[in-house]
Amino acid sequence: MADTSHGTGGLTFDKSKRSWPNELNILLALVIIIVVFEIIGQTAPYMRGQSFLFDTKDRFDSIFNEARLQIIILQVAIIGIIALGVTQVIITAGIDLSSGPLVAATAMVAMSFGQTELVNGQPNPKALFGPWAMDLPVMIPVAVGLAFGACIGAINGTFIAYLRIPPFIATLGMFLICRGIALWWSGGNPISFPTEQFASIGSGMMPVVWFIVLAIIFQIIMSYTVYGKHTYAIGSNEEAARMSGINVKRHKVMVYMIASMLAAFAGIVLSSKASTAQAGMGEFYELFAIAMAVIGGISLQGGRGSIIGTVLGAMVLGVIRSGFTYIKLDGSYQLMAMGGIIIAAVVLDQYRQRNRA
Repeated sequence: MADTSHGTGGLTFDKSKRSWPNELNILLALVIIIVVFEIIGQTAPYMRGQSFLFDTKDRFDSIFNEARLQIIILQVAIIGIIALGVTQVIITAGIDLSSGPLVAATAMVAMSFGQTELVNGQPNPKALFGPWAMDLPVMIPVAVGLAFGACIGAINGTFIAYLRIPPFIATLGMFLICRGIALWWSGGNPISFPTEQFASIGSGMMPVVWFIVLAIIFQIIMSYTVYGKHTYAIGSNEEAARMSGINVKRHKVMVYMIASMLAAFAGIVLSSKASTAQAGMGEFYELFAIAMAVIGGISLQGGRGSIIGTVLGAMVLGVIRSGFTYIKLDGSYQLMAMGGIIIAAVVLDQYRQRNRA
């Protein structure tokens, strides 16, 4: 017989039905995935006893394969920044498909104000504007990029909140608009040669630092501020949130603006790291960001999930992508497998929702 205790109104609580926090389940899944890749590396004949995350050479400075760990973390950091914003949108029961092209558009816009005037003593061959836009303080291209992202987010939020256009349609339209802006901004030509200050934004492991700092900030915001409480309330029951006095329309616009500003910042970091901006940047980033959130336990029905879950989901996705490369899985099979994983995560979310109901 299950151990029970009395609660309010004589109701009983069955301790056997308590579940772990969802984040612990994701962490356990991450460990299991790593173990699976390690077993494949040790047992598959073509792998020749290679280890996935551990250094099998005779070294004493570290037992881990630091190069692969850095690659995994760097792979997820920039898309992870986007996922932090996507998480907030999904918690409100919305969706944002425009973040990938917004990365490309912002990269083009910000880099055009972050260029250096001289390259090896000669005028910058990739200069988009005149000398007035060269060698500007780094805060100017960053501010321009974030302002551009805020405008895109405000448009998305206005269409969704005030004009009641479904989020899928509104952000799909903005997907095409942003991709068009990225192509139009410089006529399809790359914009290169940033200033040293601009290049330092994404140098080395800085993308990881930005990701971690932003994740901590938004975990605190979503857990302990009015903004976070209102976001969860709207996703759980929009009508009840409205009746309780929350300005739902204004809050939705704010959520989409924050999500777009995070995507814009990801574009700034990406162009800084690559030292160039190209119209084709950010391809599939919106899908991978959504996948990170869903794998991290964010409910597509809204009202449930956490930033910590998204960070763990990003790590799961990064380990899987790196693991597929590690076991030499063909790129076409990788895409199919990733699609299957995303579908499985959604099916699991639906199963959890039915159980909660």
